[in-house]
Amino acid sequence: MEHDPDRLRSGVAPNVRVIQHVVLATTGALRFAQHHDGDASGENTLAAAPAAEHTLGCNLEGEGIHGESPDCDACLGSEVVAFSLSLRSDHHRQNEIIMTISDIIIHCTCPGRSSISCSVWLFRAGVVNPNDIVFGGWDISSMNLADAMGRAKVLDFDLQKQLRIHMESMVPLPGIFNPDFIAANQGSRANNILKGNKKEQVDHIIKDIREFKEKNKVDKVVVLWTANTERYSDVVVGLNDTMDNLLASLDKNEAEISPSTMYALACVTEGVPFVNGSPQNTFVPGLIELAIKKNSLIGGDDFKSGQTKMKSVLVDFLVGAGIKPTSIASYNHLGNNDGMNLSAPQVFRSKEISKSGVVDDMVASNNILYNPGEHPDHVIVIKYVPYVGDSKRAMDEYTSEIFMGGKNTIVLHNTCEDSLLAAPIILDLVLLAELSTRIQLKAQSQEKYHSFHPVATILSYLSKAPLVPPGTPVVNALAKQRAMLENILRACVGLAPENNMMLEHK
Repeated sequence: MEHDPDRLRSGVAPNVRVIQHVVLATTGALRFAQHHDGDASGENTLAAAPAAEHTLGCNLEGEGIHGESPDCDACLGSEVVAFSLSLRSDHHRQNEIIMTISDIIIHCTCPGRSSISCSVWLFRAGVVNPNDIVFGGWDISSMNLADAMGRAKVLDFDLQKQLRIHMESMVPLPGIFNPDFIAANQGSRANNILKGNKKEQVDHIIKDIREFKEKNKVDKVVVLWTANTERYSDVVVGLNDTMDNLLASLDKNEAEISPSTMYALACVTEGVPFVNGSPQNTFVPGLIELAIKKNSLIGGDDFKSGQTKMKSVLVDFLVGAGIKPTSIASYNHLGNNDGMNLSAPQVFRSKEISKSGVVDDMVASNNILYNPGEHPDHVIVIKYVPYVGDSKRAMDEYTSEIFMGGKNTIVLHNTCEDSLLAAPIILDLVLLAELSTRIQLKAQSQEKYHSFHPVATILSYLSKAPLVPPGTPVVNALAKQRAMLENILRACVGLAPENNMMLEHK
């Protein structure tokens, strides 16, 4: 492998910019709407709210009712609710002071006592309490959420019995259905469908959002796609490549506009944040252009919950340690409705694309290990095995080149409740999307504050295939994504960015 010493001699000039920020306060409740097509992760997110509110627990194999810490049960897996920060070093005890965001908000309630107290008060005003969220949404199935919960067979039966009274009144609104974009095996569920052409359906979604917002007296609406994975849409010049072409195609009822893109169009038109939790290319170029023009938040793509999150940690570690991954083989099988839908080859292709790109930036970060354009062999397999239900099996094999021509192979086996890993991520995405619409910043030389870019990179940590503004590099390394999110939250509570230098101990 050739090494270019000239690259090491290139000069780098420091560029110092002072950035000021403010978090605008929220005044009330938030409405979270989702389109879920019978997806269990969406149902479990809805189930968590009454479980926490009414102190409901589950009886697992005779271990008793988990009623002592329901808030913890409801937040396990949630980065936002269980987020912890290092405040400073305690020189007397010679350790760090670690507190969760919730602890900081509870214990520092007197603005004006210190700079931290003032900042925390601002953050407290700025973060929506999960208990203030009003839930609603659309589905192509008319089944109420209690019956859908029973059909999914994810939650413990004892917990389902306790939740039924709180969920049986939750009935989804009719949803947009286009059988060309999902597996044929989903057709039997489709009995709650919006009628009309595509323009009429988008207008109906806008009407639903407005009516729900007025009926429930909420201040903001966030919409998140938790529905089936769709096949990739064809990006065609004159169809969806620009904002004007996409809107004209909607008026013409063009077939190649997917349901998820139609929901996103409705939200962007209405100025409502829209997050895509599935891997398909919902955000075609014309839709991204429209979102930027209207400064309406969009984010995604695809929940990052298990195998991909582990991959983004392990490959980052291997490359950072000077070890060269040369082959990555990832196998999955699962038996829930997501697995059944992914059994269609054209739908699986969307998931394959989403999972495949996760190591690209880590490989590109080391030009000693990898030549330009060189990548590890990377294969993803997903199979539908009905018997295992929501208990997904993920198996990975990582083969790497090591010192003096040696080989190293790491094999992982992960069994997880697929939907229960995704459900708290849904909550996090909603809370972060809403918060990011109210964070404003400016350079010291600028007169006016401005919001984040409408393509919400703050959501990257929770997404398999992060959506970024045009021309922006994609970062998949989990540690970098976590540091970005943590330092933004630290800024919101008046804390300096964390650099882990710990010079006070050197």
